[in-house]
Amino acid sequence: MTYKMENIEKLITDQYPIMSKSQKKIATYMLDHKNEIPFLTVAKLAKSTKVSEATVVRFAVFLGFTGYSDLQQYMQSSIQKQLTTTERLRMSSDVYEHEREGVVSLFQDDMANIQLTMEKLDEQQFMRAAQYILEGRRIYISANRSARSLGVFLQYYLNIILGHSELIGAADTVSEQLFKLDEHDVVIGISFARYSINTIEQVQYAKEHGAKVIAITDHLTSPLVPYADVVLTASSKLPTFIDSFTAPLSLINALIVYLGKERTEVVEERLEKLEDLWERFDIFYRKK
Repeated sequence: MTYKMENIEKLITDQYPIMSKSQKKIATYMLDHKNEIPFLTVAKLAKSTKVSEATVVRFAVFLGFTGYSDLQQYMQSSIQKQLTTTERLRMSSDVYEHEREGVVSLFQDDMANIQLTMEKLDEQQFMRAAQYILEGRRIYISANRSARSLGVFLQYYLNIILGHSELIGAADTVSEQLFKLDEHDVVIGISFARYSINTIEQVQYAKEHGAKVIAITDHLTSPLVPYADVVLTASSKLPTFIDSFTAPLSLINALIVYLGKERTEVVEERLEKLEDLWERFDIFYRKK
């Protein structure tokens, strides 16, 4: 099932006459707050519409989706591509109205992102991604804009585990970095809505040159997916101007830990050598 936002609006309005009283409450709220819905948990939407959480889930099924998260993700995919950063900032003021409640809600939304990511984890895809990385001659990471923070974190630990990972740099140095890219290499593309064109182009180039491509993104409708051999999704929805990388970072943590377990002896040896170097160059703070 594939919908655009306008299709969902029409679907709701077409079905409105035969909805129950509770369903009409949800429908009306969704039509009036369509930009917020992709970022609201079941609990928040239920509270806003004064219905039960079960009613919200049944409403999504009534519309033809497998559940609320399914409906939400289709709406999210459409909305996040359309909203500017400024519009998302304005929206956060509406969703997180009260100071203390707003702060607590942010934590709750991040917890919901982790929960959704865990529930939707495709273990076979996860294992394939790990195998590609372990077998890769060299690992390249393409992560731009705010997602670069995830790329830096991943590359740091992959270098400790494997010693041959590289974070693709600025646009004017990409050519030199990817010059020898072939089927023995792996490119990990990390991007979330609104997706970076540079990352899309880099994973497309990798695919064309036979490298294995791993996409870490938010949804199967992501523009990275057509070029990926493996797709790992993590929920990043947050009704504000920043992307929530709590769940993506948890996914990356899980991948790093799994890789470390698969290469325990090698990692232990590398860490012992690194500890000697860290001590020699006085890297870490020691209380005197």
